[in-house]
Amino acid sequence: MKHSMRIRRLTLACALALIFLVITDPAAAEERKNDRIPYQKEVPDDPYIASPRAEHPRSPATRFTRGSFFAVQVNVDELGQNIQGDAANETSLAVDPTDSDKMVIGWRQFDSVANNFRQAGYAHTDDGGQTWIFPGVIEPGVFRSDPVLDSDSQGGVYYNSLTVEGSSDYLCDVFRSTEAGQPWDEGTSAQGGDKQWMVIDKTGGIGDGNIYSFWTSYWSICGPGFFTRSVDAGESYESCIEIPDDPYWGTLAVAPGSGFNPSGVLYTVGAYDDDLVVARSTNARYAGQSVSWGLSTVVDIGGFMDSRTGPNPGGLLGQAHIATASSDDQVGHAVYVLCSVNPPGNDPLDVMFAGSTNSGTNWSAPVRVNDDLGDAWQWFGTMSTSPSGRIDAIWLDTRDNPGTYLSSLYYSYSTDKGATWSANERLSDAFDPHVGWPNQDKMGDYFHMVSDDAGFSLAWAATFNGEQDVYYGRKTLGITAVEETQVAPLTLLVADPNPFTVNTTIRYEVPRDAFVTLTVYDILGRKVATLVSSQRTAGTHQANLDGRALPSGVYLCRMSAGAYQDTEKILIVK
Repeated sequence: MKHSMRIRRLTLACALALIFLVITDPAAAEERKNDRIPYQKEVPDDPYIASPRAEHPRSPATRFTRGSFFAVQVNVDELGQNIQGDAANETSLAVDPTDSDKMVIGWRQFDSVANNFRQAGYAHTDDGGQTWIFPGVIEPGVFRSDPVLDSDSQGGVYYNSLTVEGSSDYLCDVFRSTEAGQPWDEGTSAQGGDKQWMVIDKTGGIGDGNIYSFWTSYWSICGPGFFTRSVDAGESYESCIEIPDDPYWGTLAVAPGSGFNPSGVLYTVGAYDDDLVVARSTNARYAGQSVSWGLSTVVDIGGFMDSRTGPNPGGLLGQAHIATASSDDQVGHAVYVLCSVNPPGNDPLDVMFAGSTNSGTNWSAPVRVNDDLGDAWQWFGTMSTSPSGRIDAIWLDTRDNPGTYLSSLYYSYSTDKGATWSANERLSDAFDPHVGWPNQDKMGDYFHMVSDDAGFSLAWAATFNGEQDVYYGRKTLGITAVEETQVAPLTLLVADPNPFTVNTTIRYEVPRDAFVTLTVYDILGRKVATLVSSQRTAGTHQANLDGRALPSGVYLCRMSAGAYQDTEKILIVK
């Protein structure tokens, strides 16, 4: 049994006495449980007061580039200008897997910084995030919070949104759109509760299209249950069930299949006293079976999840994130967890990581991702993995302004399953997270990122305009980083002719049945074409690249097939 850091600080005699009391006295056990009830309870404190955007003054929106990272403000008017006097935070991102230029970001929209009544804000893009259209909110005048977005394998977009009925019934609705930029449906009741998260199976396997969601059990519409599943593309959601060890403030991930490991295995992570707990279900993918949890493992992450302090005094310092990666290792999936946690000692917060190479059964010792030497706040730690297995991590960091809460966005990556991490890279200037509060002293509770083999996309919030706004960020890793993530020594990809003027045939070999992506990037890492994005059987296939609309130059054709990747340089000469 893992004990919290608070128990570990007791003397051995006191700790043993406490354990005995908990075991023998059910009332004491319940009291101990209540001591750590998550405080988040999203309720409409202020009444809805209409504040039309047309009546707000305008100012230039923020857009910047730092190295190979660019960021652009998302909550803007039809002319791309900042709308003064509103607020937006708690961001989530859905990327269309059939066309990554199409994306949707959702957030908590506060029409006035003086009123904390929030609604389901969103914006969409079809040009890779260069420009965004902000139509407004899904349901004007309806209280909504905790937005979580995802897409299915066909490009459909799903928006999971918390609302409240009466004074204490916390429930979620999921709104659907056929693709980014298309209208939302009327929403489907999806059980739910406070601080929910959602993930959709996009593996192409038997569970493809399944929707999974869990939330904080203490604020649930269907307690004691706090997990649900949809097996009919969001038409309905099943009765709630529990997850072992009662995790909260966490996320979910669906494992891709490769080699000896099946696709569609579901993993969850959440807080468990001063550690994390990971649960696994191997049968959630089967529509005809009741979801069961074959594994629940406590993970030492090197500290505890903190909240209501420092740079975000009204919220979390970040949720726990879980991600999976393709693996041909017979011992199981690669599974990773990352979180901003309060470590022992004077350092207030670090981004910590732990990994498993055997489907969550055993875990590595915690690894610190931030490489600063001082006592700084590394908060809102966020993680995702690329199809090739690269692990990306971002967070907000106060190291550049010691003694303050002024925060900059930072990034690091790992190509060896989290054993080592790249030198931390600063992606933004510093901003003050304590300005622009929408009558609520927090910047939300989380960010959200999605990785691909050329880089990552990020939905985040900052106060560069002196108020809370939503930003889209894109980091391209370029030729070097792409080549670093190559894991297959085989020649799987050939272009003929190469160089070419009009078109070329791309021949690619799939070592075993897998979901294949074949994508072309320019020399700056920008995607110019997606040639394949579907399931393929083992064997040799081909695709055609039409280069008539592309300028002369060097391009990268990148293939990903499960754990196998290859990159071919191609040259267009005109």
